[in-house]
Amino acid sequence: MSRCRRGRHITSKWRKTRVLWMKRALRSNIPETRRMTRDSLKSMLHRYRMVYIKPDVGTYGNGVMRVEIRGNGTYSYQSGLRARQFASFNQMFDSIRKLTRRRRYLVQKGIHLTKYRKRRFDIRVMVQQSPSRRWEATGVIGRVGDPRKVVTNVHNGGKITPIEKLLAAYMPERKKRIFVSRLKRLGMMAAKQLHSRFRGIKEIGLDVALDQRLHPWVLEANTCPDPYIFNKLKDKRIFGRIARYARAYGRL
Repeated sequence: MSRCRRGRHITSKWRKTRVLWMKRALRSNIPETRRMTRDSLKSMLHRYRMVYIKPDVGTYGNGVMRVEIRGNGTYSYQSGLRARQFASFNQMFDSIRKLTRRRRYLVQKGIHLTKYRKRRFDIRVMVQQSPSRRWEATGVIGRVGDPRKVVTNVHNGGKITPIEKLLAAYMPERKKRIFVSRLKRLGMMAAKQLHSRFRGIKEIGLDVALDQRLHPWVLEANTCPDPYIFNKLKDKRIFGRIARYARAYGRL
């Protein structure tokens, strides 16, 4: 996979989230996200009971942690395979700071993900500029996470699964098609909004979580997404189009 060219890859999650938030029609799909400080983490944790913290610049889900207040009033966080519990918020925050060091982190409202066979999953929506420079949603795919981890990324043990299979337990066939179309429209709206500010981007991979009511939440917008995950689908036409578009703008 070739590297994304300068000007096409926006690395700061904070910058991208702020641009997406400027689009009023997207706001109901964006979980509250703030720069992480002791105060912002504490206030959001008490508001939502569970939040995720993640590096402002990072890939493959590395550095992402799930932070929770337990029913007994204790605090906990999980990083990778390791979960730790603390009697007080300050003890937990000091421990988190040893891991984050001086890197800039964000704190995001926690979404309790829908599950497939008791494993959390989220969705990647691929949106690209066609050779005629029109934005198109070229693929939608599911990622089922390793049950021991807090992220679903393929590079962190996640498994690629067709979106139709993941949604089968939640809705009938006709509703699945409508729902996937809705996800594609969400991806298109996000791509066009990001492109209005970052004119160099040619593609995005939108990571979408579904909550217990199947409401879609935008977790992140990747401007240098891995196209090859779509090659794992049986329907090779999907990856064929993704690769053709990527070659047209010099990515592959």
